Amino acid sequence: MESALAEDEGRAPRPADLRRIGIDPDFWYPVAQSRSVPPNKVIAASFAGRRMAVFRSASGAVAALEDRCAHRQVPLSMGVVEGETLRCCYHAWAYRGNGRISQIPYLTRETERPPRGVTAYPTRESGGLVFVFPGDPAKAATTPLPSFPQLRSGTHKVMRFSRTVHCHYSFMHENLLDMNHQFLHRGVLGKIRPDLLGYESGPGFVEARYRFTSDGGRKDRGAGLLSAEGIGGRESPDVLTIRTGYPYQTLELVPDGETETAFSLWVAYVPVDAAQRTCHVQGMLMIRKPRFAAALTLAWPFMRRFTERVFAEDRMAVEAEQRAWDEQGEDRNNEIFPLILELREVLRTSGVPIDPAASPCGGAAGSGTACGTVVPS
Repeated sequence: MESALAEDEGRAPRPADLRRIGIDPDFWYPVAQSRSVPPNKVIAASFAGRRMAVFRSASGAVAALEDRCAHRQVPLSMGVVEGETLRCCYHAWAYRGNGRISQIPYLTRETERPPRGVTAYPTRESGGLVFVFPGDPAKAATTPLPSFPQLRSGTHKVMRFSRTVHCHYSFMHENLLDMNHQFLHRGVLGKIRPDLLGYESGPGFVEARYRFTSDGGRKDRGAGLLSAEGIGGRESPDVLTIRTGYPYQTLELVPDGETETAFSLWVAYVPVDAAQRTCHVQGMLMIRKPRFAAALTLAWPFMRRFTERVFAEDRMAVEAEQRAWDEQGEDRNNEIFPLILELREVLRTSGVPIDPAASPCGGAAGSGTACGTVVPS
């Protein structure tokens, strides 16, 4: 049925294999932290194989341009910011934030000017992140930009993180939403029993609630501090609410007997390469400030160490999943958890097919042949 509808609408049907589904570009995606782009600085970024030069002009405005000079195709991210323009490092062609050429130093009046410059992507900032809109620019104005009320209120302190993970973005969504993998973190969290309290799903979202109960074992001190257990610790359960609201993901933890979150997580998985086998994780962990601010300052290094350990273990697992897909050339998972089956359908129906020419495995899904392309960790 979907193939027939796709044919009527003039588009390609979505593959059954989720790992061949690309992320929908018609959303705002974080490609850099704001602090990494100070005034008069340019950096290289990428979205699904589209290379971008992100720069901040002298006035503080941020822009994202196609990362190639219209002249000789040299990356503009190698260039220099001068005032409100980005100048190519090779022949000094200058570009405004809208991608138009503002100056060619050696051009005479008699020389015909190039008809246009390079592609400019709508760019905005929120929560200390630089967002670009890589899809249809006409949709940018009506597509909501993620907002972070906890940061505006001043009630939370933020821990930002930016990491590259060699896997399809869907593996990351599954990892966070499926809390049955806590055995992976036994050395950090001790023995944890996650009980699914319930979940709901609809167009573009899946939300699940878990109760986490400790069954003993040694737990990293940072885990207790992060969940507001205090110095003495406690063994009461926590309730986690995890939501994939396409294309982002959030997590909130509420200690037992409380109404306010101890911390909340916001994260986006931004594909880097055209085949979307690598993603850049941009996220923020927003931790509620205690009555005595100095306590959070003292606990911060322990919390940071804990989050880094958990992320390293998750990365190990999802990259192993990606290597298996690459070796087998198809998705041979035997998933049985209804929640993750719902999530996969949301991701599949919300995304767009990846161009087969960009895929490391090339041919049709289900061929059963090995890909032969293994992305290194």
